[in-house]
Amino acid sequence: MVRGRSSDIEFDLRAASSSSARIDRLIRFAAAPSPACRGGLGRAKSPAGTFDAVVGRTPFDDIPIFASVGAAIAAAPITGGKPFRILVTRGRWHEKLVVDKPDIHLVGEDRTASVLTFDAAAGMPRPDGEPWGTWGCASVTIRAPGFRATELTIENAFDYVGNLATPKFEPIGPNGAQAVALMLDAGSDRAMFERVNFIGHQDTLFVDAGRSFFRDCRISGSVDFIFGGGNALFEQCELHSRFRPGKERQGYVAVPCTPSAQAYGLTFVRCRLTRDAAIPDGSVALGRAWRPGRTFPDGKYGDPDAVGAAVYLDCWMDAHVDPRGWDEMGYTARDGKRVMLQPGDARLFEHASAGPGAHRSASRRTLPRDRIAAYARERVLDGWVPI
Repeated sequence: MVRGRSSDIEFDLRAASSSSARIDRLIRFAAAPSPACRGGLGRAKSPAGTFDAVVGRTPFDDIPIFASVGAAIAAAPITGGKPFRILVTRGRWHEKLVVDKPDIHLVGEDRTASVLTFDAAAGMPRPDGEPWGTWGCASVTIRAPGFRATELTIENAFDYVGNLATPKFEPIGPNGAQAVALMLDAGSDRAMFERVNFIGHQDTLFVDAGRSFFRDCRISGSVDFIFGGGNALFEQCELHSRFRPGKERQGYVAVPCTPSAQAYGLTFVRCRLTRDAAIPDGSVALGRAWRPGRTFPDGKYGDPDAVGAAVYLDCWMDAHVDPRGWDEMGYTARDGKRVMLQPGDARLFEHASAGPGAHRSASRRTLPRDRIAAYARERVLDGWVPI
């Protein structure tokens, strides 16, 4: 396969050469027209007026073509108000992206071949020499409302398995190998993802702010691979556990740090929990509640207001799920001692789990029947109705 590089963007020249017909099909597929491009970029004159920008190499009509996703986002208006729709053609677009403009919509040409990728881990150095940290290592960070992505892949390509065998940097936090693919940061709200693949290992998906909705997505990882304090609803998604060589505890799926006053955290409805073939039975926990360290006037310690909320409703689970369900998780208490936060001290529940990984036990609490109605989509998302 012939490959090229431009501005650190990797792309498949063979695929790009025949993109016009594929773009035409996507334009006919897109559900809603988009506003004209602004700032002297020219007006998109596609048959449906659907895209404001294309990330690729082959022009189509007079839609502005950009050599990187970041450049296309930079061309969007600052004020938002209407979707600014960007078509991401086939290729591995190696960029570290921060979306701080509202109403950016990314549409992939191909779910598995349109890939937004970077490879920073928490313990790796930034350009200034300091480590990225968990909050800084994400391949894609969203800090504005109204973001949407469909039919593409978001990846952190850090070599987690290779680093287990030969660590490449000084650990920070648990190990420095946290490598976030997507982070929903402060400012994000009403973020929607449909038919998107998220690929990572430790800390793949960091949903830490606002309301978000994931439908028909595939999230893959191993340790704490869906985590954070935001209000995230997952419907009919695949939660895929990846193999960690040499580890008895293969991983943890849902790891919320939900604020105590927030009713909803990580909510999974009709999802499937699957695994790599090498993962043994009973070796993956449904999750654990996280109490992240915060700085307070009297010191830094685990945030006592973080009372994680995670619920699995009508989900199918393969046999890799531990019959005990949930694990405890350590944090530093106010007095400096190391304390384990027990599952029963957080809001961790199931309802109507099925499959070989579904078990009834005292450690796997069932959501009370009179609370099931509270998990209707419009209630979880507090009146926001994703379309």
